[in-house]
Amino acid sequence: MAQQPSPPSPTPSPEPSPEPFPGENRSTRSVLMAIGALLLGMLLAALDQTIVSTALPTIVSDLGGLEHLSWVVTAYLLASTAATPLWGKLGDQYGRKKLFQSAIVIFLIGSALCGVAQDMPQLIGFRALQGLGGGGLMVLSMAIVGDLVPPRERGKYQGLFGAVFGTTSVLGPLLGGFFTEHLSWRWVFYVNLPVGVVALLVIAAALRIPAHRTKHTIDYLGTFLIAAVATCLVLVASLGGTTWAWGSAQVIVLAALSVLLTVAFVQVERRAAEPVIPPSLFRIRTFTLVAVISFVVGFAMFGAMTYLPTFLQVVHHITPTLSGVHMLPMVAGLLITSTVSGQIVSRTGRWKIFPITGTGITAIGLLLLHRLTEASSTWEMSAYFFVFGAGLGLVMQVLVLVVQNAVTYQDLGVATSGATFFRSIGASFGVAVFGTIFTNRLTDKLAAVLAGHSLPPGASAGQLAADPRAIDRLPPALRAQVFHAYSTSITDVFLYAAPVVLVAFVFAWFLKEDRLRGSVTAPEPSETLASNPVERSSYDECARALSVLATREGRREAYEKITRRAGYDLLPAASWMLLRLRRHGTVEPAALADATPVPLRVISEAARQLEERGLVRREGVQLVLSDAGSEVVVKLAEAREQSMAEWLGDWWGPERPTDLVRLVAELTAETSGSSREQPHGPEPRRDHAAGPSCRPADTS
Repeated sequence: MAQQPSPPSPTPSPEPSPEPFPGENRSTRSVLMAIGALLLGMLLAALDQTIVSTALPTIVSDLGGLEHLSWVVTAYLLASTAATPLWGKLGDQYGRKKLFQSAIVIFLIGSALCGVAQDMPQLIGFRALQGLGGGGLMVLSMAIVGDLVPPRERGKYQGLFGAVFGTTSVLGPLLGGFFTEHLSWRWVFYVNLPVGVVALLVIAAALRIPAHRTKHTIDYLGTFLIAAVATCLVLVASLGGTTWAWGSAQVIVLAALSVLLTVAFVQVERRAAEPVIPPSLFRIRTFTLVAVISFVVGFAMFGAMTYLPTFLQVVHHITPTLSGVHMLPMVAGLLITSTVSGQIVSRTGRWKIFPITGTGITAIGLLLLHRLTEASSTWEMSAYFFVFGAGLGLVMQVLVLVVQNAVTYQDLGVATSGATFFRSIGASFGVAVFGTIFTNRLTDKLAAVLAGHSLPPGASAGQLAADPRAIDRLPPALRAQVFHAYSTSITDVFLYAAPVVLVAFVFAWFLKEDRLRGSVTAPEPSETLASNPVERSSYDECARALSVLATREGRREAYEKITRRAGYDLLPAASWMLLRLRRHGTVEPAALADATPVPLRVISEAARQLEERGLVRREGVQLVLSDAGSEVVVKLAEAREQSMAEWLGDWWGPERPTDLVRLVAELTAETSGSSREQPHGPEPRRDHAAGPSCRPADTS
């Protein structure tokens, strides 16, 4: 039963409409062409994270140097991680179109050089160059979407970019194996060239974005220092105990240098105008805990993904293509649990169980992977892969939500990028540590197996460790023992990684389960699956999260909540229509169906309900508010404002930044079906500084 209308309240006078977004007058075709080119750029960066993994065993067999396998991955990770913040700031300052084109060119040059590399040092160097471009592709493609479409429409395109990540997670290992098996491992890199050229041509022809600039004080020194610290640590982890003894002068110097550089980095960040990672964030307990857990998740995920294809291809003699197929259960587990956990958290607001459960299951998954042998069945391997992926998926989505919920609006962008930065550094470190453990174990076990045996030419312990194809030169009696040495050397890596993940499990218990803001919605895949960190301003991050309200499903949920809050049992579309009537005075249902994505059937049912309850009356084909309807709509408007305040929490305080005010104006207008609406309520202070992480409103 509908609540009885309260006494009439004066209808607030209309406020000024928000200025039009720069992209609103562009043709749909040109925007879609530009979005398509951006998707191709994102495809290049996302695909390169996974396509190389199944080709690595063949690459090291061809070029030699299995002990350097980890650096093929690590060089890309370190370069893209270090370059990401620079690409974002430079794009703001000098224009994103030219920077995006430059990133594509750098990425393509790196890809071409990787394809012609003649030894491992060349390939590692060219992978670093490719990583520099890859970091730009990721951050700039998402930033340009913000230039092309207004915040209320971004939800439409987030699904497309998310689909790219989901697709490449599945297809990357398959394509890498296919090219390696049927063409050459070099085509893993050559395939980027035609895709990149098409993206370049479309960007040049179709991309038109505003020529606005945002001045930054770029923290070049901080970027260099954090990259140097990470490089020193990874060098210690990858070369210590293999190329250099742990007590050697080189390892000691690198370790000492990493400590000195860390101290210098902290001092520089304290004085930087726009630091890469503000030291003040570490005073927030939740951010510090999430940074540690993110580091461990990256450590485990990318370390395992790098060495599982080697286990499958060398130990189980599986072709590169089929090794990609065997990896799919892990990808499926990751995608399924990350999606389900995100949905549960967004609906219930409860999240602490997921990082605890996720890290626990990930540790169990590593212990199960340690149990694998050369005799393990496909079903057994698939089950273990799925458990490991499911554990990662449970924790990855939630970590981003938790850190976003723990900071102020001004720190939203930099806190998100900080959490993903530590995951990226963890990935680099994990791949290096896994490689060191694997190389040490393999060298020792091969020496023990081959001791006292007469070996054919080209089948020494060193040659077997550098090139798995040399196993074919051994007598049949020795091959089984060598394969067992390879098997246990790889699976021992997972045993050593399990205690590291248990550290994250312990840290997860100390997270404080604060209530989630309504605006903290499930993150997009680039924030959870990408190897390099996300780099967005607070404005862009908030726009991405809130734009879900502008989707059809989001509008329906928003109006269900608004209607309940106001105390009525109206259809969501009926409340939506009443608020349109409040703004425009009249509504023609048939014309409304043509002008909005809401079906005519839904609009007709809503109009019928409003007429039956006496909240509107007809004047010809038009509907107008009755006196009773005028009373109801005031309460709906108040409920809408209360819901927005609840979604934003303390971000929507008395001194809210002007760019957040503008964003809310656009999204509130969209949920009412009109881009000309402005949220009602007290006008916020306009002289408040939005802070360095907030992008000024795009009004150029």
